[in-house]
Amino acid sequence: MQSGDNSNIPPGSLRRCWIAFAAILSLLMEIPQASSSAALEGAEELYYQTKYSQALTLLETRQDNSASTYALMGKCYFKLEEYKKATDILEKAVAADPRNSDYTHWLGKAFGKRAETSSFFTAPSYASKTRRYFEQAVKLDPANMGAVDDLFDYYLQAPGFLGGGQDKAAQLAEEIRSQEPKQYHFLMARLAEKKKHWEEAEQHWRQAVNLAPSDEGLLIGLAQFLARQGRHVESEQVFEQAEKLAPDKPRLKFERARAYVETRRNPEKAKKLLEEYLRSSSLTPDDPPPAEARRLLEKIANG
Repeated sequence: MQSGDNSNIPPGSLRRCWIAFAAILSLLMEIPQASSSAALEGAEELYYQTKYSQALTLLETRQDNSASTYALMGKCYFKLEEYKKATDILEKAVAADPRNSDYTHWLGKAFGKRAETSSFFTAPSYASKTRRYFEQAVKLDPANMGAVDDLFDYYLQAPGFLGGGQDKAAQLAEEIRSQEPKQYHFLMARLAEKKKHWEEAEQHWRQAVNLAPSDEGLLIGLAQFLARQGRHVESEQVFEQAEKLAPDKPRLKFERARAYVETRRNPEKAKKLLEEYLRSSSLTPDDPPPAEARRLLEKIANG
């Protein structure tokens, strides 16, 4: 029999050989995909543990050009305050999945930080990109309340020549009024305070709390508003109410300390709360970055 001659191999054996070969080939093709998926899952777990550098190290060892990988890398860079790297990589995530509201929102957030930390000459360009991506994120998913909140804040704070305006903020709040009444009152409270309509602001804060009495975030917002009004006893009562709802939430320590720092009172208590916050082992990406706590501590030290 000559080499390569299959004429004497039984047909059934030849068929089984090809089936086995195909199975092995399929398995080999799936290994990189499975490995990449495992790396992404591992990096996500590290991200939610606020171990951003470790998450990036894991992701960068894989040659994975998926939108989800780019997005997670961008979020990690953002949390590490490396905002240029964050925008660069998040642009790749949005290019790979332009219909994803979350990725677009994060790109807007990253450009917003670049606007805050850049020079007078480059800030307007970054601010315009911030607004554009926030608007696109809301357009892609009107139920993305994180994007709605950030776009509202942009409209509230940015000057008119950069696309800001209180009228735009009010219109955005009205657009979610029927679907998200709690969020509507939350936004309108901030708008009223911006206008220095104190009574109206307090009404909206209390309406938001009444709609969601178990939302400690709204209670924190009300407590901070009362502190800014010099109503410290009432503010403390609301903070205590929030603490009963969420006694183990590190964010409560941070926000209470920030209220003290902003109103220039209780510096020792604020310092203690911030130090406890920094020692917390249960921080998540939704909590304020430790760098912000350290900046508040520095502000306390400088008087």
